[in-house]
Amino acid sequence: MKKIQSLAAIGAVAALTLSACGNSDDSSDDSASGSSEGLTQITVGASPVPHAQILEFVQENLAEDAGIEIEITEYQDYVLPNTALQSGEIQANFFQHIPYYDEAVAENDFTFDRGEGVHIEPYGVYSNTIDDLADLPDNAKVGITNDPSNQARALELLQVNDLLTLDDVDNPTIYDVADNPKNIEFVEAEAPAVPKLLPDVDIAIINGNFALQNDLVPSEDAIYLEEGEGNPYSNILAWNSESDSEVVEAAQTLDELLHSQEVSDFIEETWPDGEVIPAF
Repeated sequence: MKKIQSLAAIGAVAALTLSACGNSDDSSDDSASGSSEGLTQITVGASPVPHAQILEFVQENLAEDAGIEIEITEYQDYVLPNTALQSGEIQANFFQHIPYYDEAVAENDFTFDRGEGVHIEPYGVYSNTIDDLADLPDNAKVGITNDPSNQARALELLQVNDLLTLDDVDNPTIYDVADNPKNIEFVEAEAPAVPKLLPDVDIAIINGNFALQNDLVPSEDAIYLEEGEGNPYSNILAWNSESDSEVVEAAQTLDELLHSQEVSDFIEETWPDGEVIPAF
């Protein structure tokens, strides 16, 4: 039986370095440039689902009237989009939630700025063998991401369900488990690879975008799913605050479009069962 529980009580987990291996599909110059139609071009690094889909909607329906043209560079991982933004390969990125962004900026001295939350992808627990977390067996194997930000998020989810107790630290990892009554064994992997662990573990705790990319429907397939209300993990658009003013203005214009009623409607119509939820 599927259970849905809000993580509002958990609070924001600030930690980071969402890791994974992947390559971008292309790159861009280090500043926005005018297109042949006189529009200001901005290259945005994005995860394929749902971020690039949302950007495609904006490009096809809203961007021209706002005076910008969006080029999308897709990334399969959570590391390269920030390093590419810092180096000027792209002008903005749209892939990360606020706790990840905050920790990335603090740890790497990125010269970034950001908008407010655009959408939330509820984190979920998936299993090929059980239908309820209450049935998790002793000595269970649990697939979990190895990046600190989402590992903390996953562990808090298990704690909410009384499966373990964590030490009172800001950014708990698997080494901060104080009480493990079921003797859970954690199987770590980079975030994109966690869905591939499902055949070999009792449960896997999977990022919403990677669930969607692996043909999992969170509202149907997750045995436990976060609610959007009160969820601190909203995804944001980021840009380099030290870029040319034209670049910054184009990014700010794009951020405004991402918070439009049209985008909210698109998200709700494209993911009507709450797989992706507007955050504004």
